[in-house]
Amino acid sequence: MKISVPYGKTVMTAEVPEGNLLGVYESSLPPPAPDPVRDIRQAMDNPIGSPRLEELALGKKNAVVITSDHTRPVPSHLMMPEILRALRAGNPAIDVTILVATGAHRATTQAELAAKLGPEIAGREKIVVHDALDDRAMADLGTLPSGGALRVNRLAVEAELLVGEGFIEPHFFAGFSGGRKSILPGLASRETICANHCAEFIRSPYARTGVLENNPIHRDMLFAAEKAGLDFILNVVIDPAKRIVKSFAGDPRAAHGAGCGFLRSSCGITVPEADIVITSNGGYPLDQNIYQCVKGMTAGEAVCRKGGVIILSASCVDGHGGKSFYEHLASQTPEEILASVAAVSRNATVPDQWQFQILARIMASYTVILVTKDCDHRMIRRMHLTPAATLQEALDQALKITGPRARVSVIPDGVSVIPQRS
Repeated sequence: MKISVPYGKTVMTAEVPEGNLLGVYESSLPPPAPDPVRDIRQAMDNPIGSPRLEELALGKKNAVVITSDHTRPVPSHLMMPEILRALRAGNPAIDVTILVATGAHRATTQAELAAKLGPEIAGREKIVVHDALDDRAMADLGTLPSGGALRVNRLAVEAELLVGEGFIEPHFFAGFSGGRKSILPGLASRETICANHCAEFIRSPYARTGVLENNPIHRDMLFAAEKAGLDFILNVVIDPAKRIVKSFAGDPRAAHGAGCGFLRSSCGITVPEADIVITSNGGYPLDQNIYQCVKGMTAGEAVCRKGGVIILSASCVDGHGGKSFYEHLASQTPEEILASVAAVSRNATVPDQWQFQILARIMASYTVILVTKDCDHRMIRRMHLTPAATLQEALDQALKITGPRARVSVIPDGVSVIPQRS
């Protein structure tokens, strides 16, 4: 049977013997909204647990609108015009700044801003790109419930009206993206991000895809959003083709909670235990580097038998995605990494530790084959991953490892589902 999974802006294909294939497992999201702008406006005109944004803008001198960075497929070119329209309809004189929530990622370029927001908004509006290393740009907001220092971009904290724009998807250790994540990690200092992403929290059985209750990472993020004064959010759920399915607007906690509930009902999949799991990181822009692709690998981890093979299709055109991430993986075995991070205290967490910790956890139990024709295979091998140029080559390698009767499951988009074993 011919199967297809996302790869960059295209797809990778392979043929799986029908006797081996357990099934192809995808979310059951409803079809995309026929008119996405109308869907956004309906959500904003009927906010959850909050007055309309036009009302919130009344009497405010300024507003900061948080937007996600270049690594997130948020349809900002549709969402941002509606946010700006609502703010200025309520208060034509309001001074608006768009603040790009990069977290600990590299700065978003002007070209990326134009592609994301549209050239008109990117060229006309006042835009600031967050820098997690700029201590002078941070405001001290006390201490997180976990004990870490809470430092957040001063522009956001001092805004009279703070609005977050983003999307909600299953997240491999925060439970779900969106909502409170605009603040932490989006606008936090590196020190704060590292404390929240500490080894102890990453090890928690509650720091998993689709889990919010008892999740220590989520608890810190909620606290940070409230302390920073996040007033209103517009979040959307998108399908694998990056089209808006449903929009949620209003109170950050209530609107985000409604979006997470919607996703739970449509993205949960039950998959039989497999010897080989074929998946992806959802294609562009989520598969630009190996760092981001750890997310997709966790979908395979959830349903693959120990000792099995996880195959991930991803362009990784930008390479490894993080110097610290790469150096740790290239200099130690997965088992050595897990032993070393276990001894790192919360406030001594180093950049990228959470990502190489999760990848090491996966590699310690599974063979991981990374399918890419755009990334240096020698570098991939140095990171203790197995490279392949095509999906068919990867499957052939996996069958040699697991045997010709191996059970194969296909999860085309590993970042859009909440998988569990049947």
